[in-house]
Amino acid sequence: MQFTLTDLWHHMGLFARLIVAVLGVMSVASLVVMAERLIVFNRSRSESRNFAEKMANTLAKNDLMTVAGTKVGDKVGHLGRVIGAGLNALRLSTDKDKDLQVESVARALERQAQREVQSLKRGLGLLATVGSTAPFVGLLGTVMGIVNAFQSMALTGSGGLGTVSAGIAEALITTAFGLLVAIPAVMAYNYLQGWVDARAVDISESSNEFLDLVAKSAAGPG
Repeated sequence: MQFTLTDLWHHMGLFARLIVAVLGVMSVASLVVMAERLIVFNRSRSESRNFAEKMANTLAKNDLMTVAGTKVGDKVGHLGRVIGAGLNALRLSTDKDKDLQVESVARALERQAQREVQSLKRGLGLLATVGSTAPFVGLLGTVMGIVNAFQSMALTGSGGLGTVSAGIAEALITTAFGLLVAIPAVMAYNYLQGWVDARAVDISESSNEFLDLVAKSAAGPG
């Protein structure tokens, strides 16, 4: 027997092949999530930057109530949707009490910020699951492969290395495959989670700056 992937696959038992198939599905799922999240993150970051530049120019030319009457549009990124929720709350507010008006905008900003952070986290749980469970799935295949190797040794009555080498190789390949699936998933999860945490800070800072403008507008001149 040659210890190539093709030969190992042909000599694998049904259980080992099932383990490899499960790991293959986990790998594809994690790769799909990685690609989808990267596309979503890049698009959202670009749209948020465009919105921030447009909003800064608009605020420099008009008063806040005029800005509140404008539509922010759809392609505004995570930042635009949060500030848009605040503008919408400001436009719909009927409270004559300025403090209640500011509080209403603050609640709208907070609610939308939580929605955006949860939306950005979509799929990261799958990456965490794959990263944490793939090595154990591979280990399960390893354990069963070693069991099969010892069963072969018992049936042949021979304890030589040649008798169990194929079974041990089959067992170890599932562990290696499990690690190959888990390592990229863990790395991608850590990177994407860090990106989400950074955007959460950006959203919080932008919300506070917008709320300061609302409070100043409510306080009036002087």
